[in-house]
Amino acid sequence: MPHIIVEYSANLEDAVDIAALVGEIHNAAISTGIFPPAGTRTRGARRDIYAIADQHPDNIFLNIKLMIGEGRDVETRHKAGAKIFDTVSLFLDQVSPDLPLALSLNIWEINKETSFKKNNLHDIIAARNGETIE
Repeated sequence: MPHIIVEYSANLEDAVDIAALVGEIHNAAISTGIFPPAGTRTRGARRDIYAIADQHPDNIFLNIKLMIGEGRDVETRHKAGAKIFDTVSLFLDQVSPDLPLALSLNIWEINKETSFKKNNLHDIIAARNGETIE
């Protein structure tokens, strides 16, 4: 955990390298020290059908859905969200500061009783780095 979904209007691709943006978000999440690299998943979700504000075709939206396992306190969740949000804001300001943009980030806690997982990435990453997990 976390799973990060970067949902965006298709017209954002005209102004921003989406793959670079997703990479920045992924790295920002890991750099908080809150989330383990092997558990972090970040992906872009382009939206071709949308209506934003006054529906001007230049309007853009970017919504980041940060889904995390339950149990972290508000301060920890805020730290993670602020780091990612600030990283995205800086990235977008450097690339295209005048975009008519609606930017949002929301954190969702996933209930462990209804979350099912299968993951061998921790062991594989450790092996790649010459480590062993006990």
